[in-house]
Amino acid sequence: MLENAETMFDNLDLMLKKLKKKSYEENMRQFLWKNQHYFHEMTDHMDAAQEKDKAAGEIAAALGDCVENRFGKGEKKKISSRMQADINFFMIYYIFPSILKTEHEDCRLIADTICAEWNRRFKDSAIGYTDYDSLYESFREKIFGIF
Repeated sequence: MLENAETMFDNLDLMLKKLKKKSYEENMRQFLWKNQHYFHEMTDHMDAAQEKDKAAGEIAAALGDCVENRFGKGEKKKISSRMQADINFFMIYYIFPSILKTEHEDCRLIADTICAEWNRRFKDSAIGYTDYDSLYESFREKIFGIF
């Protein structure tokens, strides 16, 4: 499941750099275009499952494995705190909103389970999630009319 999902994180640095309302909208559009099949794979897995909690756990574990394989160093797959912070932001800004954008009946269960797995697996990663529209609206067009 989620084979080669590590590629979702390919442009992590660029997609978090100078994140503003307009760039976030464009980044999300490109991210979904490139990675939408992973989110469909998640919802298809949930549709096929008899035990929804177990299926959501499998998705969460697979995503955690992807991150450890991509960014982990050494035998223990240790991720630096700086990199983990960037990955956490990426999860909050792109992965979770993409899951919620599927509007699948189990999308919140998937997101909740990923959060729980994330917080258990990655040290000092007490992350939460929200939807794309809430994040998008939280950006300001200008600060004091200058930027």
